[in-house]
Amino acid sequence: MKTLQFREAIAEAMSEEMRRDETIYLMGEEVAEYNGAYKASKGMLDEFGDKRVIDTPISELGFAGVGVGSTMTGNRPIIEFMTFNFALVGIDQIINNAAKIRQMSGGQFPCPIVFRGPTASAGQLAATHSQAFESWYANCPGLKVVVPSNPADAKGLLKSAIRDDDPVIFMESEQMYGDKGEVPEGEYTIPLGVADIRREGSDVTIVSFGKIIKEADKAADELGKEGISCEIIDLRTVKPLDYDAVVNSVKKTNRLVIVEEAWPFGNVSTEITYHVQENAFDYLDAPIQRINTADTPAPYSPVLLEEWLPNHEDVIKAVNKVLYR
Repeated sequence: MKTLQFREAIAEAMSEEMRRDETIYLMGEEVAEYNGAYKASKGMLDEFGDKRVIDTPISELGFAGVGVGSTMTGNRPIIEFMTFNFALVGIDQIINNAAKIRQMSGGQFPCPIVFRGPTASAGQLAATHSQAFESWYANCPGLKVVVPSNPADAKGLLKSAIRDDDPVIFMESEQMYGDKGEVPEGEYTIPLGVADIRREGSDVTIVSFGKIIKEADKAADELGKEGISCEIIDLRTVKPLDYDAVVNSVKKTNRLVIVEEAWPFGNVSTEITYHVQENAFDYLDAPIQRINTADTPAPYSPVLLEEWLPNHEDVIKAVNKVLYR
C-alpha cells in the first residue's frame, strides 16, 4: 500500500488508463496548463501533450458536446467540470445525447464517456455552488453515477468508469481532494455497483456515500463508546445501487439510518427507503430514518450552513430514535 491524496489518486487513475489506451483524452477548464483547478491532473499535460489533455473555454455545453460526439468516432473522453453546478449548462448533452445515443442508434453507438468533477457543498460557496445532483443523474436511464469517499475507492472506481462502455457521472468533492488514504500498489479496479461495508455492526445500519459519510463515521465512534454497534455501508455507486448489501445488512441489524447530502424530496435516500420497506419490511424493528439537508437553497452564512448540513449529531439522534433511546 502507498499513501496518496484524493487528487493524486484521481490523477493516477486517469494517467494509467491513458497509458493503456490512446483513445482516452481529458478535456475541461484549466485541466492542462494549470494542472487542474484542484490539481487533479497535475503533470498530465507534460506526459500526454496538448492533443490529449485539452484546455477549454468556459463553455460546458460546448465541450460536453464535443466529448459526446467524439465517442461516436472511437474515442473515450474524460470531461472535467470545475463543479457539477456548472454542468447544468451542459446537461442537455448529458441527458439528451450521452444517456440516449446507444438506444437511439439501435446499439450502433455506445457512449464511453466519463463526466467528472466535484459535487455538493464545499464551505461558504453559497446557493448556486453548493448543490448535490447525484439523484438527478441517477434518475436518468442510461447513466451510471459514482460517488467515492476515499482515495483508494476513487482510483479503483475511476479506472472502472473509464473502461465502461456507457456514460458515467463521477462525482468528487472539493473538500476531499486533500484527503490522504492508503491505496493499493499496482493495477486494480473496483467494479461499479458494489457497496463497501466499511464498518461491521449489529445494532443499526447506517448507509451513506461521498464526503458526508465522515459524519456517519464520527457518530459510530461516539455511539460505540456507549456500546452501540453501527454497521456502515458506503454505497460508492449510486447507480447501479447495491440494494442487496443494504437489505442484507438491515436483515441483520433490523434498523436503518440513511445519511445523504441532498435536498429531501425525491433523493437517493427515498429510493433506498422504498426498496427496504418493499423487500425487508418484516425485518424492521423501527421506521427508517433519513438525514438530509434542509429543504432550502444552501445558505452563505457559516452559522446557517452548519445548521443546513447533516452532521454527526444528527446521525446520533437518528440512531437513538430507531433504538427507542
